[in-house]
Amino acid sequence: MFANWKSAVYEYAHRRNRLEVDGDAGELVPVVRDDRFVRKLDGRMRRLQASRHTRRAEPLRSETGLKFVSIDESERKAVVELESRRSIEYAQQGQTFREEKIERERITVTKRANQWAITGVEPVMTERRSPSAPLPPFAAAEPGNEAEMDARLRSVPYLNYRVLSSVTVEPMYRNTAYDRAKARQYAETWWNGANPQYMSFEVDCTNFVSQCLFAGGAPMNYTGKRESGWWYQGKDGSRELWSFSWAVAHSLQSYLITSKGGLRSEAVDSPKRLSIGDVICYDWDGNGRFQHNTIVTGFDAAGMPLVNAHTTDSRMRYWDYRDSYAWTPNTRYRFFHIADYF
Repeated sequence: MFANWKSAVYEYAHRRNRLEVDGDAGELVPVVRDDRFVRKLDGRMRRLQASRHTRRAEPLRSETGLKFVSIDESERKAVVELESRRSIEYAQQGQTFREEKIERERITVTKRANQWAITGVEPVMTERRSPSAPLPPFAAAEPGNEAEMDARLRSVPYLNYRVLSSVTVEPMYRNTAYDRAKARQYAETWWNGANPQYMSFEVDCTNFVSQCLFAGGAPMNYTGKRESGWWYQGKDGSRELWSFSWAVAHSLQSYLITSKGGLRSEAVDSPKRLSIGDVICYDWDGNGRFQHNTIVTGFDAAGMPLVNAHTTDSRMRYWDYRDSYAWTPNTRYRFFHIADYF
């Protein structure tokens, strides 16, 4: 089909960008010889199209910037990790919106009979962590691995003063306003990058949301115990220290439900009741274990939340995430309105 593997990858990227607007995954069939991936992407695009129809949102244009993160090539095979920076513009009720996402895929291109064809496409990172994936040192723990992580990383009283200038063992600062504009500004500044004052995790969604909340004035509740409070510490030699609630999706959700002081919130029953700087938690399997978090940074023309997030870096993304590979029909959400004062 193609004289070299790069031509195959560029044609795939061109068609992939086009279907963000027209939604027809069948356009990839002549290029991609991976039926499993095409079917999975087709389901994702159908959900996206249905969501747009419900919202009365009309896609206008899509632009994609490409970056080759890594290339492993031989005479008859190339495995490429491709980073796609997508910007999708759409119209809704006379207004124009722009959503941005950064996605990574591992693309396998194989040479057969002197022609190159794409034989495999696999998302490198989605909003769902594989339960069989090994837990890397100092990475964010999945729910259920807290004890294992606690055994590896013992809390010590060493604070990163670049992040927090003073410490209190009290769970709250009285009459401190939550500055939603500052939380949003932080989310806009760092949606597609890592603040060097903090550690960046492989699964970074909750760490990012915690940073946004803290930037808005939410006080850390430093207990020195990883399983309690909500806090982040700097490096102590080779160790980076933080509470589970700071960096683990399910733990932050649990903290927001139970906290009575400092960072606290009210669980509400509808996304329409959320404000800038509020938090949405995602349970992909509907089993009570939350695996992803986002922060509200805007609203569409119908008053529904738009969110920023990490892991799959996203800006002004529609809140329901039906366009995510992680989404399932069992997905449940939890909506938290962060307190106006702490």
